[in-house]
Amino acid sequence: MFTGIIQAIGTITRIEPRGGDCRLTVATGKLPFEDVKLGDSIAVSGVCLTVVELGDRLFAADVSRETLSRTTLGEAKVGTHVNLELALLPTTRLGGHLVSGHVDGIGTVVDKHSDARSVRFMIETPSDLAKYIAEKGSVCVDGISLTVNEVNGNRFGVNIVPHTLAETTLGETVTGRRVNLEVDIIARYLERLLLGDRAAESGPVITEELLRNTGFIT
Repeated sequence: MFTGIIQAIGTITRIEPRGGDCRLTVATGKLPFEDVKLGDSIAVSGVCLTVVELGDRLFAADVSRETLSRTTLGEAKVGTHVNLELALLPTTRLGGHLVSGHVDGIGTVVDKHSDARSVRFMIETPSDLAKYIAEKGSVCVDGISLTVNEVNGNRFGVNIVPHTLAETTLGETVTGRRVNLEVDIIARYLERLLLGDRAAESGPVITEELLRNTGFIT
């Protein structure tokens, strides 16, 4: 688990194809790295990866075909900057929100403009994720815990303060860039719990009747 509070900007230094998937090597920048060991988890732009090799301010991780197809790591190149966060400890301050590092989909930055000293981003989500994103709720964008400022259909807006712009890859993000999205874990589990015994059924099963029977609407 992670908090979505980025600790460093890293750089991909090597991409080694391996039988249909690949191994990434990442330079860790200023990430606190002294206690990292083999098998530890590190979030790389919101993707939870397992450390399989360690070097001097470097680590390597295997990336499966599933992860390559469902995250922006499938588009990464040598030199790509990535947001890094170590897995949280029981004593970690939860400054963001609980983040699993399991990306739900890829969004696209469709607008970016200045707002005083901050920058406003509008991000378009895959349609099936829109229902999980609520105004003033939490969302994880490229591993960064952010508050949703506005929602309009399958688009949502976030306000990025100067510190976050300087300490994450959002500072170099341009319109058209694709970003990893993880919705609030509570929303995902709430949906499954709401289904009860019907969770085993295939296809969409949340209906107006179900919401009425469970007291969510009258």
